[in-house]
Amino acid sequence: MSRERVEPLIVVRDLAKVYRMEGYAVTALGKVTMEIRTGEFVAVMGPSGSGKSTFMNLLGCLDRPSGGEYWLAGEKVSQLSADALAAIRNHRIGFVFQSFNLLPRTSALENVELPLLYSHVSADERHKRALLRLQEVGLAERAEHHPAQLSGGQQQRVAIARALVNDPVLILADEPTGALDTRTSFEVMGLLQDLNRRGLTVVLVTHEHDIADFASRVISFRDGHIVDDRRVQPVDALRKLRELEPYSEQTVAEAL
Repeated sequence: MSRERVEPLIVVRDLAKVYRMEGYAVTALGKVTMEIRTGEFVAVMGPSGSGKSTFMNLLGCLDRPSGGEYWLAGEKVSQLSADALAAIRNHRIGFVFQSFNLLPRTSALENVELPLLYSHVSADERHKRALLRLQEVGLAERAEHHPAQLSGGQQQRVAIARALVNDPVLILADEPTGALDTRTSFEVMGLLQDLNRRGLTVVLVTHEHDIADFASRVISFRDGHIVDDRRVQPVDALRKLRELEPYSEQTVAEAL
């Protein structure tokens, strides 16, 4: 039986980024060529200055390449206008950051609704879709809580719900567990694995090998180039959670 070919969601050809400062050039990314298939879970690793963050910014249409080409879902986005790139970011890409980036004076529900404000969605529809996403990450009962009333893990779940609210084709997660303890990190990675199993493509930047272990492919950067690209058997986050000691009553109280 022939195996059905999965089309690439991301295609980059000779993608490069050069910063020019005070008469000299710094190459942050040097002619990278690769593909990421729809439904993959990819961890991007590398030391500081390796090019991994530059690569993530280019994938997220947060910056423009100095050279090369980038296709996302069959559309060449590497030379689009600023307005067109903003539309790509809003409709096709969901972002998750280490620092959560939640608005402190608004509720979890309002934070999740935020991307829909730029999509001209009615208030009733915004509320409905945001609440549905909060339900998916297990926080429907916390919809009216402000970020300060939530634990770090809960705040990151709100951020993931916000990333999902516009039904993106791609989730870009930049060190999403960097501010979390071990157990909460595993919980967040379990959520990302569940989303990936449902077919969502996830690209994760991390410097932690035990977090990269949850991905099914690991791409390593050094000096602006890919030095390793391998598919691996991912560790199951829920199994890792079961291996940890259970919460004490005090820890539970602090988490809530």
